[in-house]
Amino acid sequence: MFTGTGSAGAYHAGVMKALAEAGVKVDLVGGRGMGVASAMLAALDGGTRLWQASGAWSGARPSHLYRWRLPWRVVAWALAACFAVLSIPVLVQVGAALLYPFAYAVQLSGLDRDGRVARLFVGTIAATFNHTLFAQVIPRVAVLSMLGAALFLAGEYVLRTRSQGRRRVAGRPWWVALGSPLDARQAVAHFAQALWSGPAAGGAHTTDRRELSRRYVEMIGEGLGQPGSAELMFVVHDLDTRRDLVFAALQDAWRRRFFIEDAEGVRAGEVIDLLGAGRDLAMDGLAAALAVPIAAEPHPMTFPLDGAWHGETHLLADRPEGLVRLLEEVSAAGAEQVILVSAASPLQGPHGLAPRRADPRAWLGQAIAGHESASVRDASTAFFDRFTNVYHVQPRHNPLGPFDLAGVHDTRSDRHAALDELLRRGYDDAYAQFIVPVVGGSAEGLEQPAPVAVAAVDDLPLT
Repeated sequence: MFTGTGSAGAYHAGVMKALAEAGVKVDLVGGRGMGVASAMLAALDGGTRLWQASGAWSGARPSHLYRWRLPWRVVAWALAACFAVLSIPVLVQVGAALLYPFAYAVQLSGLDRDGRVARLFVGTIAATFNHTLFAQVIPRVAVLSMLGAALFLAGEYVLRTRSQGRRRVAGRPWWVALGSPLDARQAVAHFAQALWSGPAAGGAHTTDRRELSRRYVEMIGEGLGQPGSAELMFVVHDLDTRRDLVFAALQDAWRRRFFIEDAEGVRAGEVIDLLGAGRDLAMDGLAAALAVPIAAEPHPMTFPLDGAWHGETHLLADRPEGLVRLLEEVSAAGAEQVILVSAASPLQGPHGLAPRRADPRAWLGQAIAGHESASVRDASTAFFDRFTNVYHVQPRHNPLGPFDLAGVHDTRSDRHAALDELLRRGYDDAYAQFIVPVVGGSAEGLEQPAPVAVAAVDDLPLT
Protein backbone atom coordinates (compact mmCIF):
# COMPACT_ATOMS: atom_id res chain seq x y z
CA MET A 1 0.00 0.00 0.00
CA PHE A 2 1.50 3.32 -1.11
CA THR A 3 0.66 6.54 0.73
CA GLY A 4 1.93 10.08 0.33
CA THR A 5 1.74 13.32 -1.60
CA GLY A 6 3.89 14.87 -4.29
CA SER A 7 7.55 13.91 -3.92
CA ALA A 8 6.60 10.71 -2.06
CA GLY A 9 6.10 9.10 -5.46
CA ALA A 10 9.88 9.03 -5.99
CA TYR A 11 10.27 7.02 -2.79
CA HIS A 12 7.51 4.65 -3.97
CA ALA A 13 9.40 4.12 -7.22
CA GLY A 14 12.57 3.13 -5.38
CA VAL A 15 10.69 0.62 -3.21
CA MET A 16 8.96 -0.89 -6.25
CA LYS A 17 12.29 -1.28 -8.02
CA ALA A 18 13.72 -3.20 -5.07
CA LEU A 19 10.67 -5.46 -4.75
CA ALA A 20 10.75 -6.21 -8.48
CA GLU A 21 14.44 -7.10 -8.37
CA ALA A 22 13.92 -9.35 -5.37
CA GLY A 23 11.07 -11.18 -7.10
CA VAL A 24 8.49 -10.43 -4.40
CA LYS A 25 5.09 -11.62 -5.61
CA VAL A 26 2.39 -9.03 -5.14
CA ASP A 27 -1.30 -9.92 -5.53
CA LEU A 28 -2.81 -6.51 -4.76
CA VAL A 29 -1.48 -2.95 -4.96
CA GLY A 30 -3.23 0.07 -3.56
CA GLY A 31 -2.71 3.61 -2.40
CA ARG A 32 -3.91 7.09 -1.67
CA GLY A 33 -2.63 10.46 -2.87
CA MET A 34 0.44 10.09 -5.06
CA GLY A 35 0.35 6.43 -4.11
CA VAL A 36 -2.58 6.00 -6.51
CA ALA A 37 -0.35 6.87 -9.48
CA SER A 38 2.25 4.41 -8.19
CA ALA A 39 -0.33 1.67 -7.67
CA MET A 40 -1.96 2.13 -11.06
CA LEU A 41 1.39 1.65 -12.79
CA ALA A 42 2.41 -1.22 -10.53
CA ALA A 43 -0.86 -3.05 -11.27
CA LEU A 44 0.17 -3.22 -14.94
CA ASP A 45 3.75 -4.21 -14.15
CA GLY A 46 4.66 -0.70 -15.28
CA GLY A 47 6.76 0.35 -12.31
CA THR A 48 9.80 0.68 -14.57
CA ARG A 49 8.12 3.74 -16.04
CA LEU A 50 8.60 5.39 -12.66
CA TRP A 51 12.23 4.56 -11.85
CA GLN A 52 13.99 4.18 -15.20
CA ALA A 53 16.24 6.93 -16.60
CA SER A 54 13.47 8.33 -18.79
CA GLY A 55 10.73 7.62 -16.26
CA ALA A 56 8.19 9.83 -14.59
CA TRP A 57 10.51 10.75 -11.69
CA SER A 58 13.60 11.53 -13.75
CA GLY A 59 14.83 14.78 -15.25
CA ALA A 60 13.33 18.21 -14.70
CA ARG A 61 9.71 17.31 -15.48
CA PRO A 62 8.64 16.52 -11.89
CA SER A 63 9.71 20.00 -10.78
CA HIS A 64 6.80 21.47 -12.76
CA LEU A 65 4.16 19.46 -10.92
CA TYR A 66 1.91 21.39 -8.54
CA ARG A 67 2.87 24.85 -9.78
CA TRP A 68 0.98 27.94 -8.69
CA ARG A 69 -2.22 28.29 -10.72
CA LEU A 70 -2.20 30.93 -13.46
CA PRO A 71 -4.60 33.40 -11.72
CA TRP A 72 -2.36 33.44 -8.65
CA ARG A 73 0.74 33.94 -10.79
CA VAL A 74 -0.87 36.77 -12.77
CA VAL A 75 -1.92 38.58 -9.61
CA ALA A 76 1.52 38.07 -8.07
CA TRP A 77 3.32 39.45 -11.14
CA ALA A 78 0.93 42.39 -11.34
CA LEU A 79 1.52 43.26 -7.69
CA ALA A 80 5.28 42.87 -8.15
CA ALA A 81 5.28 45.16 -11.21
CA CYS A 82 3.17 47.76 -9.40
CA PHE A 83 5.41 47.65 -6.34
CA ALA A 84 8.57 47.84 -8.46
CA VAL A 85 7.58 50.95 -10.43
CA LEU A 86 6.15 52.72 -7.38
CA SER A 87 9.38 52.03 -5.49
CA ILE A 88 11.49 53.91 -8.06
CA PRO A 89 10.93 57.33 -6.43
CA VAL A 90 11.76 55.83 -3.06
CA LEU A 91 14.95 54.30 -4.46
CA VAL A 92 15.94 57.69 -5.88
CA GLN A 93 15.41 59.29 -2.48
CA VAL A 94 17.48 56.56 -0.82
CA GLY A 95 20.25 57.07 -3.40
CA ALA A 96 20.16 60.79 -2.79
CA ALA A 97 20.41 60.27 0.97
CA LEU A 98 23.44 58.04 0.46
CA LEU A 99 25.17 60.56 -1.87
CA TYR A 100 24.39 63.66 0.16
CA PRO A 101 27.15 63.12 2.76
CA PHE A 102 29.67 62.90 -0.10
CA ALA A 103 28.52 66.22 -1.60
CA TYR A 104 28.50 67.85 1.84
CA ALA A 105 32.04 66.60 2.59
CA VAL A 106 33.28 68.02 -0.71
CA GLN A 107 31.82 71.40 0.16
CA LEU A 108 33.31 71.39 3.66
CA SER A 109 36.75 70.47 2.35
CA GLY A 110 36.83 73.60 0.24
CA LEU A 111 36.97 71.75 -3.05
CA ASP A 112 33.57 73.15 -3.93
CA ARG A 113 33.69 76.72 -2.70
CA ASP A 114 31.30 78.03 -5.31
CA GLY A 115 28.76 75.21 -4.61
CA ARG A 116 28.82 73.58 -8.03
CA VAL A 117 28.63 70.02 -6.68
CA ALA A 118 25.80 70.93 -4.32
CA ARG A 119 23.86 72.69 -7.08
CA LEU A 120 24.47 69.79 -9.46
CA PHE A 121 23.26 67.36 -6.81
CA VAL A 122 20.09 69.33 -6.02
CA GLY A 123 19.41 70.00 -9.70
CA THR A 124 19.72 66.33 -10.60
CA ILE A 125 17.22 65.31 -7.93
CA ALA A 126 14.78 68.05 -8.96
CA ALA A 127 15.10 67.20 -12.66
CA THR A 128 14.55 63.52 -11.90
CA PHE A 129 11.25 64.15 -10.16
CA ASN A 130 10.14 66.62 -12.83
CA HIS A 131 10.88 64.10 -15.57
CA THR A 132 8.10 62.49 -17.56
CA LEU A 133 9.11 59.14 -16.08
CA PHE A 134 7.89 60.20 -12.64
CA ALA A 135 5.05 62.43 -13.73
CA GLN A 136 3.39 60.09 -16.24
CA VAL A 137 5.07 56.73 -16.84
CA ILE A 138 5.25 55.37 -13.29
CA PRO A 139 1.61 56.08 -12.34
CA ARG A 140 0.38 54.70 -15.65
CA VAL A 141 2.41 51.49 -15.42
CA ALA A 142 1.20 50.90 -11.86
CA VAL A 143 -2.44 51.45 -12.81
CA LEU A 144 -2.18 49.35 -15.99
CA SER A 145 -0.60 46.42 -14.15
CA MET A 146 -3.42 46.32 -11.61
CA LEU A 147 -6.04 46.89 -14.31
CA GLY A 148 -4.62 44.01 -16.34
CA ALA A 149 -4.82 41.70 -13.32
CA ALA A 150 -8.40 42.81 -12.66
CA LEU A 151 -9.42 42.12 -16.27
CA PHE A 152 -7.78 38.70 -16.18
CA LEU A 153 -9.62 37.80 -12.98
CA ALA A 154 -12.88 39.00 -14.51
CA GLY A 155 -12.30 36.65 -17.44
CA GLU A 156 -11.51 33.78 -15.07
CA TYR A 157 -14.71 34.50 -13.16
CA VAL A 158 -16.79 34.29 -16.34
CA LEU A 159 -15.12 31.03 -17.41
CA ARG A 160 -15.52 29.37 -14.03
CA THR A 161 -19.17 30.33 -13.67
CA ARG A 162 -20.29 29.55 -17.23
CA SER A 163 -18.10 26.68 -18.44
CA GLN A 164 -20.02 23.54 -19.34
CA GLY A 165 -19.63 20.26 -17.50
CA ARG A 166 -18.63 21.83 -14.19
CA ARG A 167 -20.37 22.31 -10.89
CA ARG A 168 -21.81 25.75 -10.31
CA VAL A 169 -19.44 27.99 -8.35
CA ALA A 170 -20.80 30.59 -5.94
CA GLY A 171 -19.12 33.14 -3.69
CA ARG A 172 -17.21 36.42 -3.82
CA PRO A 173 -16.10 37.09 -7.41
CA TRP A 174 -12.41 37.45 -6.55
CA TRP A 175 -12.34 34.12 -4.69
CA VAL A 176 -14.22 32.40 -7.49
CA ALA A 177 -11.69 33.76 -10.00
CA LEU A 178 -8.62 32.92 -7.91
CA GLY A 179 -9.67 29.43 -6.84
CA SER A 180 -7.20 27.16 -5.08
CA PRO A 181 -3.52 28.19 -5.27
CA LEU A 182 -1.87 25.02 -6.69
CA ASP A 183 -2.49 23.42 -10.07
CA ALA A 184 -2.80 19.62 -10.06
CA ARG A 185 -3.65 19.31 -13.76
CA GLN A 186 -0.01 19.04 -14.80
CA ALA A 187 0.49 16.19 -12.34
CA VAL A 188 -2.56 14.37 -13.69
CA ALA A 189 -1.39 14.76 -17.29
CA HIS A 190 2.14 13.70 -16.35
CA PHE A 191 1.13 10.38 -14.80
CA ALA A 192 -1.64 9.70 -17.28
CA GLN A 193 1.04 9.93 -19.97
CA ALA A 194 3.23 7.54 -17.95
CA LEU A 195 0.42 5.00 -18.01
CA TRP A 196 0.43 5.03 -21.81
CA SER A 197 4.15 5.29 -22.51
CA GLY A 198 4.85 1.54 -22.39
CA PRO A 199 4.31 -1.14 -25.01
CA ALA A 200 1.10 -2.25 -23.32
CA ALA A 201 -0.49 1.10 -24.06
CA GLY A 202 -1.31 0.06 -27.59
CA GLY A 203 -0.49 3.47 -28.99
CA ALA A 204 -3.32 5.23 -27.14
CA HIS A 205 -3.10 8.94 -27.88
CA THR A 206 -6.66 10.02 -27.09
CA THR A 207 -7.15 12.66 -24.42
CA ASP A 208 -10.72 11.59 -23.62
CA ARG A 209 -10.68 10.65 -19.95
CA ARG A 210 -13.39 8.00 -20.25
CA GLU A 211 -11.79 6.34 -23.25
CA LEU A 212 -8.44 6.19 -21.43
CA SER A 213 -10.19 4.71 -18.40
CA ARG A 214 -11.83 1.98 -20.46
CA ARG A 215 -8.54 1.03 -22.12
CA TYR A 216 -6.72 0.98 -18.80
CA VAL A 217 -9.40 -1.21 -17.19
CA GLU A 218 -9.30 -3.57 -20.15
CA MET A 219 -5.58 -4.08 -19.62
CA ILE A 220 -6.16 -4.63 -15.89
CA GLY A 221 -8.85 -7.23 -16.60
CA GLU A 222 -6.74 -9.06 -19.16
CA GLY A 223 -3.73 -9.16 -16.84
CA LEU A 224 -5.43 -10.39 -13.66
CA GLY A 225 -3.89 -13.68 -12.66
CA GLN A 226 -0.94 -13.22 -15.03
CA PRO A 227 2.67 -12.90 -13.81
CA GLY A 228 3.63 -9.29 -13.10
CA SER A 229 0.05 -8.03 -12.86
CA ALA A 230 -1.90 -7.36 -9.69
CA GLU A 231 -5.31 -6.38 -8.43
CA LEU A 232 -5.84 -2.68 -7.73
CA MET A 233 -7.49 -0.65 -4.99
CA PHE A 234 -7.31 3.02 -4.04
CA VAL A 235 -9.20 5.58 -1.98
CA VAL A 236 -10.24 9.20 -2.58
CA HIS A 237 -12.63 11.47 -0.70
CA ASP A 238 -16.05 12.74 -1.83
CA LEU A 239 -16.35 16.31 -0.52
CA ASP A 240 -20.09 16.44 -1.19
CA THR A 241 -21.09 13.28 0.67
CA ARG A 242 -18.21 13.54 3.18
CA ARG A 243 -17.43 9.88 2.56
CA ASP A 244 -14.50 8.04 1.07
CA LEU A 245 -14.79 6.43 -2.35
CA VAL A 246 -13.07 3.09 -2.87
CA PHE A 247 -12.04 2.15 -6.43
CA ALA A 248 -11.21 -1.54 -6.91
CA ALA A 249 -10.38 -4.00 -9.69
CA LEU A 250 -10.42 -7.49 -8.21
CA GLN A 251 -10.48 -11.06 -9.47
CA ASP A 252 -13.90 -12.71 -9.60
CA ALA A 253 -13.25 -14.86 -6.52
CA TRP A 254 -12.87 -11.75 -4.33
CA ARG A 255 -14.95 -9.37 -6.39
CA ARG A 256 -18.33 -10.97 -5.55
CA ARG A 257 -17.54 -10.88 -1.86
CA PHE A 258 -16.13 -7.34 -1.88
CA PHE A 259 -18.98 -5.61 -3.73
CA ILE A 260 -21.79 -7.25 -1.78
CA GLU A 261 -24.73 -4.93 -1.08
CA ASP A 262 -25.61 -3.85 2.45
CA ALA A 263 -29.18 -3.48 3.74
CA GLU A 264 -29.07 0.34 3.78
CA GLY A 265 -27.39 0.63 0.38
CA VAL A 266 -24.58 2.80 1.81
CA ARG A 267 -21.80 0.69 0.37
CA ALA A 268 -23.18 1.03 -3.15
CA GLY A 269 -22.46 4.75 -2.94
CA GLU A 270 -18.92 4.29 -1.62
CA VAL A 271 -17.43 1.40 -3.61
CA ILE A 272 -16.74 1.60 -7.37
CA ASP A 273 -16.13 -1.56 -9.38
CA LEU A 274 -13.57 -0.62 -12.03
CA LEU A 275 -14.26 -3.87 -13.88
CA GLY A 276 -17.98 -3.17 -13.90
CA ALA A 277 -20.08 0.00 -13.87
CA GLY A 278 -17.07 2.12 -12.92
CA ARG A 279 -14.92 1.19 -15.93
CA ASP A 280 -15.11 4.79 -17.22
CA LEU A 281 -13.95 6.35 -13.93
CA ALA A 282 -10.36 5.15 -13.46
CA MET A 283 -8.78 8.40 -14.72
CA ASP A 284 -11.22 10.43 -12.63
CA GLY A 285 -9.99 8.50 -9.61
CA LEU A 286 -6.38 9.35 -10.51
CA ALA A 287 -7.24 13.05 -10.93
CA ALA A 288 -9.07 13.08 -7.59
CA ALA A 289 -6.19 11.36 -5.78
CA LEU A 290 -3.73 13.99 -7.04
CA ALA A 291 -6.00 16.88 -5.96
CA VAL A 292 -4.35 17.96 -2.70
CA PRO A 293 -7.06 19.08 -0.25
CA ILE A 294 -7.47 22.87 0.03
CA ALA A 295 -4.31 23.54 -1.99
CA ALA A 296 -5.65 22.28 -5.35
CA GLU A 297 -9.01 22.42 -7.06
CA PRO A 298 -11.18 19.36 -6.30
CA HIS A 299 -11.87 17.14 -9.28
CA PRO A 300 -15.50 17.00 -10.54
CA MET A 301 -16.54 13.41 -11.34
CA THR A 302 -19.86 12.46 -12.90
CA PHE A 303 -21.27 9.16 -11.70
CA PRO A 304 -23.05 6.72 -14.05
CA LEU A 305 -26.76 7.29 -14.54
CA ASP A 306 -27.57 3.76 -13.43
CA GLY A 307 -25.43 4.01 -10.28
CA ALA A 308 -26.23 4.96 -6.72
CA TRP A 309 -25.80 8.69 -7.43
CA HIS A 310 -27.83 8.73 -10.68
CA GLY A 311 -25.49 10.82 -12.82
CA GLU A 312 -24.66 13.48 -10.24
CA THR A 313 -21.34 15.31 -10.39
CA HIS A 314 -19.45 15.27 -7.10
CA LEU A 315 -16.26 17.06 -6.11
CA LEU A 316 -13.46 14.67 -5.15
CA ALA A 317 -10.04 15.17 -3.56
CA ASP A 318 -7.40 13.32 -1.62
CA ARG A 319 -7.59 12.77 2.14
CA PRO A 320 -4.25 12.24 3.94
CA GLU A 321 -5.95 10.15 6.63
CA GLY A 322 -7.53 7.86 4.01
CA LEU A 323 -4.93 5.16 4.69
CA VAL A 324 -7.04 3.80 7.54
CA ARG A 325 -10.00 3.30 5.19
CA LEU A 326 -7.73 1.78 2.56
CA LEU A 327 -6.42 -0.86 4.98
CA GLU A 328 -9.96 -1.64 6.09
CA GLU A 329 -10.98 -2.33 2.49
CA VAL A 330 -7.80 -4.28 1.75
CA SER A 331 -8.67 -6.54 4.66
CA ALA A 332 -12.20 -6.95 3.28
CA ALA A 333 -10.68 -7.98 -0.06
CA GLY A 334 -8.92 -10.92 1.59
CA ALA A 335 -5.35 -9.67 2.01
CA GLU A 336 -3.49 -11.30 4.90
CA GLN A 337 -0.06 -9.66 4.67
CA VAL A 338 0.51 -5.98 3.99
CA ILE A 339 3.53 -3.83 3.15
CA LEU A 340 3.02 -0.14 3.99
CA VAL A 341 5.24 2.25 2.05
CA SER A 342 5.40 5.86 3.27
CA ALA A 343 7.94 8.60 2.63
CA ALA A 344 7.02 10.50 5.80
CA SER A 345 9.71 10.34 8.48
CA PRO A 346 8.46 11.24 11.97
CA LEU A 347 10.78 12.94 14.45
CA GLN A 348 12.31 10.18 16.56
CA GLY A 349 13.53 12.26 19.49
CA PRO A 350 14.85 15.65 20.64
CA HIS A 351 17.51 17.74 18.89
CA GLY A 352 16.06 17.16 15.45
CA LEU A 353 14.28 20.45 14.82
CA ALA A 354 15.02 22.68 11.85
CA PRO A 355 14.19 26.33 11.04
CA ARG A 356 10.68 26.90 9.74
CA ARG A 357 10.86 27.73 6.05
CA ALA A 358 9.22 30.99 4.93
CA ASP A 359 7.40 29.40 1.99
CA PRO A 360 3.62 28.76 1.83
CA ARG A 361 4.18 25.55 -0.14
CA ALA A 362 6.58 24.33 2.56
CA TRP A 363 4.03 25.19 5.29
CA LEU A 364 1.35 23.21 3.49
CA GLY A 365 3.74 20.32 2.86
CA GLN A 366 4.72 20.21 6.52
CA ALA A 367 1.07 19.98 7.58
CA ILE A 368 0.30 17.25 5.05
CA ALA A 369 3.40 15.24 5.98
CA GLY A 370 2.36 15.42 9.62
CA HIS A 371 -1.15 14.13 8.85
CA GLU A 372 0.26 11.31 6.73
CA SER A 373 2.78 10.23 9.34
CA ALA A 374 0.08 10.18 12.02
CA SER A 375 -2.28 8.23 9.75
CA VAL A 376 0.37 5.55 9.24
CA ARG A 377 0.66 5.15 12.99
CA ASP A 378 -3.15 5.11 13.40
CA ALA A 379 -3.59 2.55 10.64
CA SER A 380 -0.92 0.27 12.06
CA THR A 381 -2.51 0.43 15.50
CA ALA A 382 -6.09 -0.01 14.33
CA PHE A 383 -5.43 -3.02 12.10
CA PHE A 384 -2.60 -4.82 13.87
CA ASP A 385 -4.89 -7.86 14.39
CA ARG A 386 -6.50 -7.84 10.94
CA PHE A 387 -3.43 -9.14 9.11
CA THR A 388 -0.97 -11.94 9.66
CA ASN A 389 1.87 -9.48 9.11
CA VAL A 390 2.11 -5.73 8.54
CA TYR A 391 5.51 -4.56 7.30
CA HIS A 392 6.65 -0.94 7.15
CA VAL A 393 9.05 0.68 4.73
CA GLN A 394 9.84 4.34 5.43
CA PRO A 395 12.93 6.55 5.66
CA ARG A 396 14.54 7.54 8.92
CA HIS A 397 15.13 11.00 7.51
CA ASN A 398 13.53 12.66 4.48
CA PRO A 399 14.37 16.35 3.98
CA LEU A 400 12.00 16.66 1.00
CA GLY A 401 8.51 17.94 1.70
CA PRO A 402 5.60 16.91 -0.52
CA PHE A 403 6.09 19.94 -2.79
CA ASP A 404 9.91 20.07 -2.83
CA LEU A 405 9.88 18.60 -6.33
CA ALA A 406 12.93 20.58 -7.44
CA GLY A 407 14.91 19.53 -4.39
CA VAL A 408 15.68 21.39 -1.18
CA HIS A 409 18.60 22.29 1.05
CA ASP A 410 18.97 19.68 3.81
CA THR A 411 19.88 21.55 7.00
CA ARG A 412 21.07 18.38 8.74
CA SER A 413 23.73 17.57 6.17
CA ASP A 414 24.09 21.15 4.85
CA ARG A 415 23.71 20.14 1.20
CA HIS A 416 21.15 19.96 -1.57
CA ALA A 417 18.80 16.94 -1.56
CA ALA A 418 17.05 15.93 -4.81
CA LEU A 419 14.34 13.54 -5.96
CA ASP A 420 16.76 11.00 -7.43
CA GLU A 421 18.34 10.65 -3.99
CA LEU A 422 14.90 9.96 -2.48
CA LEU A 423 14.35 7.27 -5.10
CA ARG A 424 17.63 5.61 -4.16
CA ARG A 425 16.71 5.85 -0.50
CA GLY A 426 13.46 4.00 -1.16
CA TYR A 427 15.43 1.29 -2.94
CA ASP A 428 17.90 0.93 -0.04
CA ASP A 429 15.17 1.05 2.63
CA ALA A 430 13.15 -1.67 0.90
CA TYR A 431 16.16 -3.98 1.03
CA ALA A 432 17.15 -3.05 4.58
CA GLN A 433 13.66 -3.06 6.13
CA PHE A 434 11.84 -5.79 4.20
CA ILE A 435 13.71 -7.83 1.61
CA VAL A 436 16.78 -8.81 3.67
CA PRO A 437 15.11 -9.39 7.07
CA VAL A 438 11.78 -10.79 5.83
CA VAL A 439 12.24 -12.29 2.37
CA GLY A 440 15.78 -13.43 3.05
CA GLY A 441 15.11 -14.60 6.59
CA SER A 442 11.74 -16.30 6.18
CA ALA A 443 10.90 -16.67 2.52
CA GLU A 444 8.61 -19.58 3.29
CA GLY A 445 6.33 -17.24 5.24
CA LEU A 446 5.59 -15.22 2.11
CA GLU A 447 4.81 -18.30 0.04
CA GLN A 448 1.69 -19.36 1.85
CA PRO A 449 -1.35 -19.99 -0.35
CA ALA A 450 -3.13 -17.03 1.23
CA PRO A 451 -3.21 -13.90 -0.98
CA VAL A 452 -0.58 -11.25 -0.37
CA ALA A 453 -1.35 -7.60 -1.01
CA VAL A 454 1.45 -5.09 -1.34
CA ALA A 455 0.56 -1.42 -1.20
CA ALA A 456 2.78 1.61 -1.21
CA VAL A 457 2.00 4.43 1.15
CA ASP A 458 4.68 7.06 0.70
CA ASP A 459 7.30 5.50 2.85
CA LEU A 460 5.32 2.58 4.36
CA PRO A 461 5.12 -0.83 2.57
CA LEU A 462 1.80 -2.69 2.64
CA THR A 463 1.50 -6.39 1.83
